[in-house]
Amino acid sequence: MTEPGRSAEHGDQTTLLCVPFAGAGPSFFHPWRDLAAGRWRVTSVELPGRERRILEEPYRNVVEAAKGSIDDIVADLGPDARTVLFGHSLGAVLAYELVHLLSARGVQVERLVVSGSPGPWTQRERRATGLPDEEFLARVEEFAGFRHEALDHPEMRELILPTLQADCEMHENYVPSTDVPVSVPITSLRGDCDGLVTAEEGRQWQAATTAEFGYVEFPGDHMYLVDLGREVLDVIEGESARAHAPAGEAA
Repeated sequence: MTEPGRSAEHGDQTTLLCVPFAGAGPSFFHPWRDLAAGRWRVTSVELPGRERRILEEPYRNVVEAAKGSIDDIVADLGPDARTVLFGHSLGAVLAYELVHLLSARGVQVERLVVSGSPGPWTQRERRATGLPDEEFLARVEEFAGFRHEALDHPEMRELILPTLQADCEMHENYVPSTDVPVSVPITSLRGDCDGLVTAEEGRQWQAATTAEFGYVEFPGDHMYLVDLGREVLDVIEGESARAHAPAGEAA
């Protein structure tokens, strides 16, 4: 028998389920396994159109992507799983949709950590969707303040560009599947020099939960997490510890 809240497959470990940002795959989060230092089992959503699924057609709708991924996620988590979700940018809204679906499946979601994203009801005013390839890449680089070096290699670019375009399309056209807030705590993270998401927009996530809310800024731009993985994980641990502290002991 397994005690409530304990996964038979993964013991007493909470799973940190990471949801990739536009154009990224699970490998971005592989270094986080070592950085987690045993605090969580770190895993990632594997979307079509990248890495091991590079030949599969990418999704162009966030809600469909969530529904298409949920069975594999639940199977990977195992029974009685405890889960924290982390998503950056596109990954934030996809993670938000997954929380709704996981909660409906009876999966215990302890916290949703969103990063580099306005609240789920706010759409980006400046768009990249539909632009010619060169203009599209320039706009994405402007948005992110970051350019993946693989895009400078013609063969890799040919593989990556369609998925990046599909990811941007589904992010920029995202409409939440429901107006009902989630019932799990949310922590919103942001780079303090993010030119794509304002501090006010980062705090919009408070309206997306009926539970407690936290907001934390890091030094850096929209892609601050590229260099600050350890710091992000420390904040996730701190936010979780604060939430579990007995009354009167929380900071």
